[in-house]
Amino acid sequence: MSLSDSERERYDRQLRVWGEEAQLKLKKARALIVGVGGLGSPVAAYLAAVGVGKLVLVDDGVLELSNLNRQVLYTTDDLGKPKVYVAAERLRKLNPNVEIEAIKARLDEELAYRLVKDVDVVVDALDNWETRLILNKACVENRKPLVHAGIEGWYGQLMTVIPGKTPCLNCIMPAPPPPRETPLPVVPTTPGVLGVLEANEVIKLIIEGRSSFEGRMLVYDGLRGEFSTIELKRNPNCPVCSKLG
Repeated sequence: MSLSDSERERYDRQLRVWGEEAQLKLKKARALIVGVGGLGSPVAAYLAAVGVGKLVLVDDGVLELSNLNRQVLYTTDDLGKPKVYVAAERLRKLNPNVEIEAIKARLDEELAYRLVKDVDVVVDALDNWETRLILNKACVENRKPLVHAGIEGWYGQLMTVIPGKTPCLNCIMPAPPPPRETPLPVVPTTPGVLGVLEANEVIKLIIEGRSSFEGRMLVYDGLRGEFSTIELKRNPNCPVCSKLG
């Protein structure tokens, strides 16, 4: 595998940072992004732009007017359309060198296991813990790194799960919290900030085999303009990851 002349021109600015060998790692990589809403929009856009070879997108939603304050892959003309298909079309136009697979479905255990085993890194761009924990379990059992982010209002959090090395999501959230009765309040810039950070961690995992947030959680307070970190420990009795060395 090599870079074409047009790819060298497209990626010129980043090649000056990490070189052609690293870019080929990106070109060979496959990433699964679950959710193409507020978080998934910037994640998918930046991973496509940077040249990750294949992106698998999973989402079961259709675009609603209330999505457009933060889900920047879409326009008013897309209302009522399946988000995952619109996202795939936009990303192919952004970078035709990237293969895009779009799956309109709600992630369940069977689909999670089928998709996770065939990719190199997984991105949690979800808005609910029930599905997150399904995805987390599939990643742990297949030993695939998972980059997690969650948001609400001005708040965001991010961590990376490296199975057998770091806490998994089940360590910090053993069961889904009670369901909310109202839509999640979101400041539009919050998923933008966290989505870009998720993409940044995916790039480092592919190129360097590491993330800056292994065993610690980044906490973002957009109202105060502050970032902080929390050290995390594996739960020795975690039913999902405790058996991994």
